[in-house]
Amino acid sequence: MLIIVGILLILHGLVHLLYFGQSSRIFELQPGMQWPDEAWLFTPLFRKKAVRILAGNFCILSAIGFTVSGIAVLAQHANWYFLAFGSAVFSSLLYVTFWNGKYEKLHDQGAIAIIINILIVVSILIFHWPQFNF
Repeated sequence: MLIIVGILLILHGLVHLLYFGQSSRIFELQPGMQWPDEAWLFTPLFRKKAVRILAGNFCILSAIGFTVSGIAVLAQHANWYFLAFGSAVFSSLLYVTFWNGKYEKLHDQGAIAIIINILIVVSILIFHWPQFNF
């Protein structure tokens, strides 16, 4: 179980790097995908390029947090769940604040990441799962 949880956290973190690539326009995750150009919170305040840079940097921070928490699980570090919990909350806030405000193509806006983040938070806080003996 330890290896599975560690690898899943690392993979979840690495997916955030795909959104970094999308926001930096290094590549398109899907043809015509415009994330985060129409972010409901930041687009009225900043230019599109600044919104993209901000989203990209936040994606990198989320990726680092999840990757390090996964490595902490694999290294059997007792406080891995603080980092996993914080990364899940931060990542959810990232996708909510960079959402375009429309209810179409939510999977392009990070909805799947938010669902995974909710599962992580609920698992840790409510079910106290997984419990490792280290």
